[in-house]
Amino acid sequence: MEGTMIWFNVDKGHGYIRTEDDERLYVSSSGFHAGHEPPARCKGRAVTFEREDEAGEARAVDVSFVADSETRRARMRNVRGGRSL
Repeated sequence: MEGTMIWFNVDKGHGYIRTEDDERLYVSSSGFHAGHEPPARCKGRAVTFEREDEAGEARAVDVSFVADSETRRARMRNVRGGRSL
């Protein structure tokens, strides 16, 4: 499955993922693949994961971040007299 990180608190070791179906799933730090632990700021980052139901509660497991190779920052330009500043 694919989704987006809503938030993750590194100190508390848990957070939530929004699925493609707009469902909110709990994720713990142990739910991430080794080497794919969440950075301090991961809100809005794309993830892949598996859904697991445990004791009647859905959670995300086998979570990995999708590479940001297509994400680019826009340059801020101020055009005056045909010249970029």
